[in-house]
Amino acid sequence: KCTMSGKSSYSTNNYPDLYGPTRALFLDGTIDVKELKVAMRALGFEPRKEEMKKMISEMDKEGTGKISFNDFLAVMTQKMSEKDTKEEILKAFRLFDDDETGKISFKNLKRVANELGENLTDEELQEMIDEADRDGDGEVNEEEFLRMMRKTNLY
Repeated sequence: KCTMSGKSSYSTNNYPDLYGPTRALFLDGTIDVKELKVAMRALGFEPRKEEMKKMISEMDKEGTGKISFNDFLAVMTQKMSEKDTKEEILKAFRLFDDDETGKISFKNLKRVANELGENLTDEELQEMIDEADRDGDGEVNEEEFLRMMRKTNLY
């Protein structure tokens, strides 16, 4: 059983951002699966139900209803690095979306291509929009942009 008395393979000193807000939940070195959402919210995450189920199955392999601090720390360290990456990708999205519509239009994409000195034809630019546009509105929203970044291994 994992305890927080220094016997765990992770040192809480190395992860003050994770340890501080969740400390009270891990008094015995474990957290109840019902408290996982509380712990995640304390760290600034708003997990969806499907995401919670997946995380619980990853962390509570024995089905005890308890999650060790080590397991929580491993998953949350990964999630925090993903969050940083996601935030960087969304910053890039906002650079494209200079008219702040929440979407990247053909006009936005053409402007960025020109600023970067990319000699792309209108047809090539439209193909890029069409490939990313899942909902068929002719523009690329944040979710579609993130999906394309994942698909191209940039996120």
